[in-house]
Order: sequence, then C-alpha cells, then structure tokens
Amino acid sequence: MIMRVWRGWTRTEDAAAYEKYLLGTGYVGYTSTEGNRGVCFTRRDENGLSEFLLTSLWESWEAVTAFAGEDPSRAVFYDEDDRFLVERELTVTHYEVFAAA
Repeated sequence: MIMRVWRGWTRTEDAAAYEKYLLGTGYVGYTSTEGNRGVCFTRRDENGLSEFLLTSLWESWEAVTAFAGEDPSRAVFYDEDDRFLVERELTVTHYEVFAAA
C-alpha cells in the first residue's frame, strides 16, 4: 500500500470555504478513483494561516497513477485552487506502508 501526502496553506479567513471546496473536488477525486483505500484531510490554524495536510492510501502505484497521472510525484490541483492557496507544495511525498490498523 502507498501513502500519498500533500500540504497547502490558505489564509485562516478562507479556510472554511477551502474545506468546502476540497470536499467537492479533491475528496471526490481521491475517493472515486479505483484503488483508493482511504483519505484524511486535516487542517491546522496558526498565525493567520491554515495548513491543510491531505493524506491518501492507495493499493498500488497503478492506482496512484490513475489518480495523479503519468508523473505521480506532481501534486494534483483543481480549477479554483489559485483563489484559495497562498502557498502550496508542488510535489507530493509517497511512503510505502508496511503496517496499518
């Protein structure tokens, strides 16, 4: 199993709207892709910014590629991300999961 991790930041005053936007875009995109084994979208507010940490679990590299495209190290963005994000990781980190409950 593969864990995929990405982070992005909004202004705290935009965080609730970005949460709603993520649920209608990223969450749907992740969970509707065959081979997705779960997602966790988290948020932390600090010093006027809200950090979003998105983790997802995938059954194989083929499933990751089905979601992310030919270069799975690149982050996936949606049409209105520029409206919300003040900072973002352009790449993602992948981990091989060797134990999970």
